[in-house]
Amino acid sequence: MSEFDLRALLDAHLGSELDLHAATINPQFVRVLRTIGFDRHWARTSGNYLYDSGGDRYLDMLGGYGMFNVGRNNETVRRALADALALETPNSVQLGVGTLPAVLAQELLALAPASLHRVLFTNSGTEAVEAALKLGRAASGRGRVVFADHGFHGLTLGSLSANGNAEFTDRFGPLLPGFTRVPYNDLGALEAELRREDVALVILEPLQGKGIVLPAPGYLAGVQALCRRYGTLFCLDEVLTGFGRTGRMFAGEHAGLEPDLMTVAKSLSGGYVPVGACLLSRPVFDRVFDSMEHAVVHGSTFAPNDLAMVAGLATLHELRAQDLVARAERIGALLLERTRPLVERHGVVSEVRGLGLAWAIEFREPDGSRMSWRILERLQAGIFSQLVAVPLFTDHHVLIQVSGHRQNVLRALPPLTLSEDDVDEFAGALEHAVAAASKLPTAMLRFASRAVRAGRNGSSGQTNRPSGPAAAAARND
Repeated sequence: MSEFDLRALLDAHLGSELDLHAATINPQFVRVLRTIGFDRHWARTSGNYLYDSGGDRYLDMLGGYGMFNVGRNNETVRRALADALALETPNSVQLGVGTLPAVLAQELLALAPASLHRVLFTNSGTEAVEAALKLGRAASGRGRVVFADHGFHGLTLGSLSANGNAEFTDRFGPLLPGFTRVPYNDLGALEAELRREDVALVILEPLQGKGIVLPAPGYLAGVQALCRRYGTLFCLDEVLTGFGRTGRMFAGEHAGLEPDLMTVAKSLSGGYVPVGACLLSRPVFDRVFDSMEHAVVHGSTFAPNDLAMVAGLATLHELRAQDLVARAERIGALLLERTRPLVERHGVVSEVRGLGLAWAIEFREPDGSRMSWRILERLQAGIFSQLVAVPLFTDHHVLIQVSGHRQNVLRALPPLTLSEDDVDEFAGALEHAVAAASKLPTAMLRFASRAVRAGRNGSSGQTNRPSGPAAAAARND
């Protein structure tokens, strides 16, 4: 039998990946890509860029949904993984412990808020959230969980029960009991729930990733104070915002937060090996892992594997070596400086907002708009943002994402290695795309109509679901 040859395998399927994916994994997603013109054959990626099979370069403002903080195919992380394989480290002994998980845990705790003392590794962000929900209930002796409207914490059943977006939850009920949604940035609504003193934990994002919705001044500190007053655990979901994204190692630092639990994942992987973690205060940990009998009451077979730990350690090294946290703050400020003038220059732009390199632009119906805007919105609410995203990709070679279902918002989560030249390139492309879309030419109306029809023709007739490729493109996080 011949040896395994990865290059030969890739060459044998060159150019057929879309058809193969449609035949074996998800044909509807391939329909989405083809309908909106994102059906490229990707050849390689590096740093802030993707390259298609024709050699064309694309600026990556999507960043794998915030996964590539240290840049795509980071050389340091890649070399560390190769070293781990060559060293044949004693991976996943299971009835025993290795060096690498403890070292990564030590580094995470040194960076995390002082209120956190233990690390439980997971394979992903949604698994980290599941751990927080499960352990928070056990530690508090209470059953209820409070979360925020439009919050996103993952798509497994427990995480989904704390998901504040109907497009994710509507076809998968009944969800878990005991979950209560409150408005984001509303301390009064939160206190009304907490004063019943039956809430195990409040789980919040320090900024909401789906639309890059920023907390009101004093809101997060107020949430923490209310949790302390009513004996409720406070869980901060830093899966998207952690590891420099907002110009701080963790976004909670902007408000001086000291949570009882904190979830991390995404960019800790370096973009290579999935890894997440739930960080816990000592009291929370000790109430759950309270005896030898309960020493393994929660865990995961693959979670603390050596390759994941190496990816995490190398990623933290790169964040320090390249000073990427400070860079995110500086480049993020430049990005806002270059794009906020669009509010004044284009009536269709409602707001440009962001923190560090979590950025968004929101669109609105302009004053004195033509009937074409209303036609678009009747076809599908929020589709105008797709009319900006598509030409950014096809005409300007910028990859960016519609932020959420029925939201006229584009968001960017680029690698923290983004340069000033990249910002200039993006700002210029965005200006051109917004100006062109604002005119709503006939070609754009035809595209919008075709996209919505394609989605409806492919639906199963169920209501309450996204109704087109533009909506589908906004669903993933």
